[in-house]
Amino acid sequence: MKIKKRCSAIIEALPYIQTLAGKTVVIKYGGSAQLDNELRKKLCSDLVMMQTVGIKTVLIHGGGPEISSFMKRLGKTAEFIEGLRITDEETAEITEMVLVGKINKTLVSEINLSGGRAVGLSGRDGNLVRAERMKHITQKGKEIDLGLVGEPNRIDTAILKDLLEHKYLPVVAPTGMAADGRMLNINGDTVAAHISGAIAAEKLIFLTDQKGVLRDVKEPDSIISAIRIDELEELKRIGIISGGMIPKLDAARSAIEADVSAVHIIDGRVPHSLILELFTSAGIGTMITRH
Repeated sequence: MKIKKRCSAIIEALPYIQTLAGKTVVIKYGGSAQLDNELRKKLCSDLVMMQTVGIKTVLIHGGGPEISSFMKRLGKTAEFIEGLRITDEETAEITEMVLVGKINKTLVSEINLSGGRAVGLSGRDGNLVRAERMKHITQKGKEIDLGLVGEPNRIDTAILKDLLEHKYLPVVAPTGMAADGRMLNINGDTVAAHISGAIAAEKLIFLTDQKGVLRDVKEPDSIISAIRIDELEELKRIGIISGGMIPKLDAARSAIEADVSAVHIIDGRVPHSLILELFTSAGIGTMITRH
């Protein structure tokens, strides 16, 4: 019986592998799964499997909790306004050190130890992410200065395309380069949406701390399995989409409007969630599409 189940799983995966082989998938990796060593190892093995079967994969990671933790160790308090980090010069240095120097290189090492071919990048490498300072208007209508926080205004895809063509897996820290050369801290979901659109990705996948978009937040099993982008505003209006899910779905809309075929929001706390979402008929999260 176990052998039959294993064979069935492989056979079920085959058409999905055939469909995605040669296509590009962008993955945004963050949340508590990024801090769990065992989950991180399982993710790395999933990425290597995707690479092995011919799926061109780009990984974009977050690092907010680790940045805040490192700041605390240095005696500096993290400041936020409406969930956005205030990034002064010192915070920017810490952010780049943690995102690019620590988290990025840890992921690259673990993917390579799992049998992959990963290369780490920041937004400043190869002019990958050119950015401008972000203007933030609060809910009360006041414009505030977030410091060295940016939003992409141009993605240079050359370095990503070269790496993917030579069968490398780019691992991208969500930073950008301002016109004066300084590093700008950028929301990882935003970077993922811009990159996936710029490289004509087939899919963008958000690994999160939620099962997906829930019809009722008190009912973990009330997952909405599929949403069209023309339904998003109504779901916001009635409160089904709220809080931290809003920027993710705004990023999803941006990616779909840039011709990414589908965006998936899945639970990164589930071991091998990538494989379950990509290579099984049931899937495990919420898929956002144009139609």
